[in-house]
Amino acid sequence: MLPKMLTMLPAFFSYFAVASVLLVVFLLIYVNVTPYDEIALIRQGNTAASISLSGAILGFAMPVANVIAHSDTLGDLAAWGALAGVIQLMTYLVARFALPHLTEDIPAGKIAPAIFLAALSLTVGLINAACMTY
Repeated sequence: MLPKMLTMLPAFFSYFAVASVLLVVFLLIYVNVTPYDEIALIRQGNTAASISLSGAILGFAMPVANVIAHSDTLGDLAAWGALAGVIQLMTYLVARFALPHLTEDIPAGKIAPAIFLAALSLTVGLINAACMTY
């Protein structure tokens, strides 16, 4: 078992590195698409910002994890991961359309819209992950 595990370590580190880069890129884009600074709000103790950003991260991570489990190449992971990021960004835009005051509610610390956004992000991420099974 140990020799087989050692031979698989390079693949593990490769997939983990690509997934980590995808996550960082997604976060950088996501926090720049939203009109409020989630990181600063979270540092100030804003629970709504933490809930909504956590939902987006998890909604992105689920399809990426599924692709890692089913893909053959790092290129597959990068391509499907990029698509997962785009879908999460579109999910945020749909939530903004559905809740026109979202851009004011999250900085104001309103929990209900944050939970809705997080649940929507998780739901879309779960459906996205299921669609990426091949």
